Amino acid sequence: MAGGNIQKFFAKRRFAALLFAGCALLSGATFAAPPPGECPQPRFTGRAPDEYLNMKSPANVDAKEGERLFQGGGQVNCAICHGKTGNGRGQLSSLYDPPPRNFACSMVVVGIPDGQLFWIIRFGSPGTAMPPHAGLKDEQIWQIVAYLRQLAR
Repeated sequence: MAGGNIQKFFAKRRFAALLFAGCALLSGATFAAPPPGECPQPRFTGRAPDEYLNMKSPANVDAKEGERLFQGGGQVNCAICHGKTGNGRGQLSSLYDPPPRNFACSMVVVGIPDGQLFWIIRFGSPGTAMPPHAGLKDEQIWQIVAYLRQLAR
């Protein structure tokens, strides 16, 4: 492209970007975190320390017990925020920014190491509404991790 054509090319692109931004502002569009249940969602949680990141889920973990815990059996109730089906649309989901994770979205869990999920459940996720669950036994956390893996299928 000659010099003048390059300037015209970029001038058109700037105009299109400004037009888009202006329309978005006039329409009241916001660019906050995605709504609950969106798939995939951006990540806000940092990387677990290596001692947790390298942990592997034990074999034969009871995902049914993980489901019971997730649904509110015992001392936790994941479903109140993450939804009964894990879709991120629990009763309290609209209160949080960023919204709770949509575990029904396979892209949320697939590829995330077991130890990372364990660490998030145990210690929470700073900068989000995900609280720590330090009172859970390791076995219970692994059961919840197994259930999350089932939801993501």
